[in-house]
Amino acid sequence: MALVALALGAAAAVAAPVGAAVRPTKFDYHITTLDNGLTVILSEDHSTPIVNLQMWYHVGSKDEPAGRTGFAHLFEHLMFKGSHNVRSDEHLSMISSVGGTGNAYTTEDVTVFFETVPAQYLPLVLWLEADRMATLRISQRTLDSEREVVKEERRWRYENQPFGLLSEILYDEAFTTHPYKHQTIGSMEDIEAASIEDVQEFFDTYYVPENATLTLVGDFETDYALQMVEHYFGRVPKAKKPVPRNLPREPPVTRSRRLTVEADNWPLPAVVVAHPITYDGHPDAYPLHILSKILSDGQSARIHRGLVYEQQVAVSAFGQGVIIEDPNLFYAVALVQPGRTPEAVAAALIAELDRAKAEPPGDGELQRAKNQFARDYVIGRISIEQKGMHLAHAQVIHDDITTADAEFDIFMNVSREDVQRVARTYLRDDNRLVLTILPRGSRRAGQ
Repeated sequence: MALVALALGAAAAVAAPVGAAVRPTKFDYHITTLDNGLTVILSEDHSTPIVNLQMWYHVGSKDEPAGRTGFAHLFEHLMFKGSHNVRSDEHLSMISSVGGTGNAYTTEDVTVFFETVPAQYLPLVLWLEADRMATLRISQRTLDSEREVVKEERRWRYENQPFGLLSEILYDEAFTTHPYKHQTIGSMEDIEAASIEDVQEFFDTYYVPENATLTLVGDFETDYALQMVEHYFGRVPKAKKPVPRNLPREPPVTRSRRLTVEADNWPLPAVVVAHPITYDGHPDAYPLHILSKILSDGQSARIHRGLVYEQQVAVSAFGQGVIIEDPNLFYAVALVQPGRTPEAVAAALIAELDRAKAEPPGDGELQRAKNQFARDYVIGRISIEQKGMHLAHAQVIHDDITTADAEFDIFMNVSREDVQRVARTYLRDDNRLVLTILPRGSRRAGQ
């Protein structure tokens, strides 16, 4: 009940104009690096008798070798399949047996493993994570089994879902060189082609202390917790070679394109308008976040309100600024209302983006977007898991842990002119992709 009350209080606070009174409390943390290169972040929080551990490996789908898309996500699964001292699938069962929870996820940029346990079991989770970092065991049988699990996940989440292939189609067309071109789930062909030799090479290259950040938040004493971290992780050997960071850069887009493709399991025509934008941590990323909220955050945002309610050319319309480690995309999507044409919907989407370039947002729009951000920021730091995520993200993606606190003030100081400036900088006519996606067979049927 205390957490619920705190969340409601935070939401009520940011409903008013944002000021110093609602600024989130700064993190109290200790950061150090072990001799083997492991970065360690510790933040005491004695509000509840629990501890959250997060192990961030700085490897995601963008780091996969050519012809091995989906490998980072596949490897996330393999990390639960046993080590020298822990049997296959025993990791999470040991966590749950002491009343804890755990899981993992993979993005384009990172692979994250996390557990939350009663505070007295901190040594257990430290041992489990150190053990699989040092002594992971993968057999051909395990690889074959998890390969089928990942293939089924691809079918369920992407191929069998209406519009499930949207991101895959968009990114394949929008990128030419950078590995953001492919999705984290990977292709069926590449997942099938992964070998046991690939597994060992990937593990030896990326799952090493120098490429990992361990974050602990919760009910512990920092000095004692650091001693335990050194005890369990200090013996993990350094990597034998540097972690590669030589990703190809996406060349600048200098011309607009209009494409039409067909897709399976695609109930209605859709139009996507996409523009390349900058990376997380770039000064322009902050007004771009605000611009994205103004254009596409919720049913009262410009894109949904304009195309669905006012013009009634779309049954749904939404967008997103994907601001991650390397430059990515802002894109807007509209599902075409029956009786309307994709051309009309594309024109309506482009008009909303052009409007953002032609004039700065109103004071009310800007304040609404800042309130939304402050709400998300404050409420998103309530739990110890969320706190750990903020600290790790700042260190791993920004390479600057101080941004975990400093970004709030940067967002709050974004001006109307800043928002208009980034709209003009990135939502240009000469870098626009207009992608129409039709149900399979539509063009043959003359639709």
